[in-house]
Amino acid sequence: MREAARSGISQDKSTVGAVFVEQSRALPLISAVVAWRSGAVHDPPGKEGLARVTARMLRRGCAGWTGDSIEDRIDTLGGEFGADTSPSASSAQFEVIARNLDPLAALVSTLIARPSFDEEELARLLRESEAELIEARDSDRALCSRAFRRTLFAGHPYGRRVAGSIAALKRITRDDVQAFYAAHYTRKNALVAISGDISPEDGEALATRLLEGLPEGASVADAVPPPARVPGRTLVFVDKPERTQTQMVIGGLGTHAHDPDHVPLLVANTAFGGTFTSRLMQEVRAKRGWSYGASSRVGFDRQRDAFTMWTAPAARDAAACLALQLELLHTWRQEGLSEAELTFVKRYLVRSHAFEIDTAKKRVHQRLEALVHALLGGVVLEGVRPHQVALAPAPRVGALRPAGRVPRELPAQRRGGDPGAGEYRGAHAHLRRRSGDRHRGHARRHRRSGCRRGAEPRPHAGRSLRPGVTGCARARTSTTRFR
Repeated sequence: MREAARSGISQDKSTVGAVFVEQSRALPLISAVVAWRSGAVHDPPGKEGLARVTARMLRRGCAGWTGDSIEDRIDTLGGEFGADTSPSASSAQFEVIARNLDPLAALVSTLIARPSFDEEELARLLRESEAELIEARDSDRALCSRAFRRTLFAGHPYGRRVAGSIAALKRITRDDVQAFYAAHYTRKNALVAISGDISPEDGEALATRLLEGLPEGASVADAVPPPARVPGRTLVFVDKPERTQTQMVIGGLGTHAHDPDHVPLLVANTAFGGTFTSRLMQEVRAKRGWSYGASSRVGFDRQRDAFTMWTAPAARDAAACLALQLELLHTWRQEGLSEAELTFVKRYLVRSHAFEIDTAKKRVHQRLEALVHALLGGVVLEGVRPHQVALAPAPRVGALRPAGRVPRELPAQRRGGDPGAGEYRGAHAHLRRRSGDRHRGHARRHRRSGCRRGAEPRPHAGRSLRPGVTGCARARTSTTRFR
């Protein structure tokens, strides 16, 4: 039988930003995350990727330990350790069986407070980071995501890549890493979440132990301004003529977590593109077979993020798929959800809510994420991850109506940007021409390569399009989450 969990919250400003502890005796495991409210958006201009490099250097050596000896020690204790960066936060996290907590906590405390930033290890990490960027060029979905965000958030920190660029990485020095670490890795800028086989009192003691070697410092202010709307319709292509599949993303600026219609939009989006039975999936995959997957997402961060729709049709179907998605978006804006759709999605969200809180780690990480991304206040409650509307109180979800409460237009569209139907014909024709040119060029190259005429070309990785912005490319994208 699962034992009831206990939780505790400390916000003693003299020691650390906040400590969250969620106790559960279900398994003899303890997990901990230390998050600093500083991420890739704090990278200095021209040195993008510095926050990520700094976080990843934590496990590459510290006082009395080399990178190899750190790995051996973690393996011996049967634990896990990771450090990485997202746009708004940097984190170090570990998990270990309860009986080995003390030795691993001692090691992690040293990693956090006394990193060595060895020159050779830094050079090796920078080379690895460059290789990752080069490898990402073969990922169509990642390239598409990159092109989309760079266009939608042009000139804004959200448009920069967390991993940086090759040119920026070459400019990063050991002095840069040390300076970033000194400015951001402090106790008051830190938040700690601990879960598992540990009491709230012992959890707070563990948090103090993990951070005792850091200077007190101050909480780093978020200097990121609200992103500006991109006017008009924009098509972005990352052209790979040899591809026979596209990656398409369509969207624009979404809601802010504190907007009064943020939760209604999350509910509506679940019906539109958030489940296997959603409108997008049914129209694009089930009825037409154009894309194996079709989904939409309402992003969130401390400032307004993006609303996106994603599909991966064959190149020959890309133009028609684009037109269909824009038409579906337009219909959703004009008519909202049907009574049947809203009834289904409310029932789905309420019933699936249990899977969002079924472990102590999930529960405590929700609290941590809410504070890291400044989601508290308004309609978003403490302990709620706003991109998971299932975490909103059931009465609030149940009170939504199919018309009126569900936004009929996205915030960016209310401000003048309209990626809806009615204006898509130019984009549709342009994409159709590009698709036709690509097929003809591929056929010519295929014949020149010695293949028999009419033979099917070998399948290639997909291409991609992105919103507000409608873009084409092929690439992979990743988002750091607290795990």
